[in-house]
Amino acid sequence: MIVGVDEAGRGPLAGPVVAAAVLLCEGGIAGLDDSKKLSAKRRAELEVEIKARCRWGIGEASVAEIDSINVLQATFLAMTRAVEALGIEPGEVLVDGNRLPRWRYAARAIVGGDALHPCISAASILAKEHRDRFMVAAARDYPGFGWETNMGYGTAQHLAALRKHGPTPHHRASFAPVAQLTLI
Repeated sequence: MIVGVDEAGRGPLAGPVVAAAVLLCEGGIAGLDDSKKLSAKRRAELEVEIKARCRWGIGEASVAEIDSINVLQATFLAMTRAVEALGIEPGEVLVDGNRLPRWRYAARAIVGGDALHPCISAASILAKEHRDRFMVAAARDYPGFGWETNMGYGTAQHLAALRKHGPTPHHRASFAPVAQLTLI
């Protein structure tokens, strides 16, 4: 009962932090890798297979939570929510990265774990796909920021739109490029 956990969205200026937890199905899933190394088409295909065959959970931490408790603590909160969404007590949790939330589960932090452990790879795919869908939907409500392609990261287009239109409810007020606008 080894569960892999990974997050998406710690660095962007907008949107939630999303974490996924995956208990791989028997026999595993072929082609798993770090989500950043896979094409969008391949990630989408793997997401469908993971969701159909494995036990999985998604956890989010909102922009308000990020601004209230900081992005690292919000990431840990999203990870905890993802593991709890599994509805089982894992034997061990493998977390991509170098830090762990304080929780009751036996866990190990593994730097580069999304490329080393298939259960973490699967979690990285689910977290990225879930967050990307959120940002594409948000882009329809707030056009001009380029979220459908930059996923909330501080690209030149995003920063120019932020200066022109100001922050949206999806922006992280505690992040410097957004916070600096309130000082002007």
